Amino acid sequence: MATKKIKSATKKEIEEIKALFLEHYPESLTELNYKNIYELLIAVMLSAQCTDKRVNIISPALFEAYPSPIELANADLDEVKSYLNTCSFFNNKAKNLIKMAQAVIENHNGEIPHTRDELVKLAGVGQKTANVVMIEYFGANLMAVDTHVFRVAHRLGLSDDKTALKTEATLSKKFKTDLHLLHQAMVLFGRYKCKAVKPECEGCFMEKHCRTSETFKV
Repeated sequence: MATKKIKSATKKEIEEIKALFLEHYPESLTELNYKNIYELLIAVMLSAQCTDKRVNIISPALFEAYPSPIELANADLDEVKSYLNTCSFFNNKAKNLIKMAQAVIENHNGEIPHTRDELVKLAGVGQKTANVVMIEYFGANLMAVDTHVFRVAHRLGLSDDKTALKTEATLSKKFKTDLHLLHQAMVLFGRYKCKAVKPECEGCFMEKHCRTSETFKV
């Protein structure tokens, strides 16, 4: 974490930053592949500390083997692990996927819940995962903060918070609306332009608002 104090973006700058993100990423969506909310939830759960590209490689076979929560709820743990073994923390993720599916069968009649409050009660689903599902599937006015969003928010002077959850609250308060679009815009911007190492600063549309190219880790 950088030690020097970064100047916070002014209200006017926040509006300009927001407008630029919406202009450059007008209809941004997740890069995770899915056909329904069940597949989306699994993909988002797997994407923690793992790239979307890697999740998209392993998920088709997983979805084919366990096409709905009922198959996953009754799955053999080692078999689930075998589908996930190229994904980070696959042991834990396999256990959580089965527990999540069992809770969906027992408490939600086999349907993935449609509210953040119910989603976060499922095994392996934290606030960030729940928010991403709500943002992507329902266009909910929510912000989710991963490493990319955290880094971009700090580099642009939008937040100096030390945790992802506090950064989420700050960005939600400052941006207020279009949070679902801004979340995905910041993810894509951080992933491909404002990278942790060697950010592509030359000709960047955010250049005038950039405070630093320091790397911020969440």
